[in-house]
Amino acid sequence: MSRKYAILGETLKHTMSPPIHARLFELKNREYEYEILEVKPEELKDKAEYLNSLNGYNITIPHKIGIIDYTDELDQSAKRYHSVNCVDNKNGRHVGYNTDCDGFLRTVRAMNIDFTGKILLIGCGGVGRMMAIEAALAGADLYIAVLESDMPLAKQVEKEIKAMKSDARITIVLNTEIPTDVHYELLMNACPVGMYPKTNACPVPDEVIEASGAVFDVIYNPRETLLMQKAKAMGKNAVGGMAMLVWQAVSAHEIWDGDEYTDEEVQSIIDEMEIAVEKDFK
Repeated sequence: MSRKYAILGETLKHTMSPPIHARLFELKNREYEYEILEVKPEELKDKAEYLNSLNGYNITIPHKIGIIDYTDELDQSAKRYHSVNCVDNKNGRHVGYNTDCDGFLRTVRAMNIDFTGKILLIGCGGVGRMMAIEAALAGADLYIAVLESDMPLAKQVEKEIKAMKSDARITIVLNTEIPTDVHYELLMNACPVGMYPKTNACPVPDEVIEASGAVFDVIYNPRETLLMQKAKAMGKNAVGGMAMLVWQAVSAHEIWDGDEYTDEEVQSIIDEMEIAVEKDFK
């Protein structure tokens, strides 16, 4: 019997969710329907009953907080960020999850990196805040580099982290004053510098890339940002944001159906989706 799923958002013209989830369902030979639901915030209440009739659904901007009112329970990940991007319907009980953090942690794991050394994060708004929290909780010696205008935001994130893990190691620096006399196990970019259409920009100077062992850039359009190109030219492992999108979708399928996927299967979907995005914007 076909199971029903959806992606809920307001503007979903370029969403990658349908093709990613299609590939994951197909790999397990599952019969499914996966629809796109464009809903304005003021329409969410009227749509809630329909959403709760589905087997599960994904949520994106601007409904990640609003949808909480229509869940029966929140997983720890959703409680931590007060944000839900995946709902599972188990016998009429609707549980909200935040699989963004799973997507992030599993992307880094697939890069064969743990969070024991120094980790440099550029930007800490939105997804960057989640990355900062997850990296610090996992034990990273975390450096957060921000614009002067974002200093209060970075200090607020530090305060949040310290409330969860009092011995967390966090250093906040201006993005123009990133120390280059240390080795960063991983450089993570969570700011929009380098995103399509302004693809000729890089968020950090070459010396910072040289001081880093590997690079993870949350941007997935273009497929390879200038930051990633520079890192690869220096012989470093560099991964783009599509990996995180696919891994968080994998977590959703584990929640919904208990399905498991190999690293090779996931990587093949990442490659396929990166090519699809490249074609879509040409």
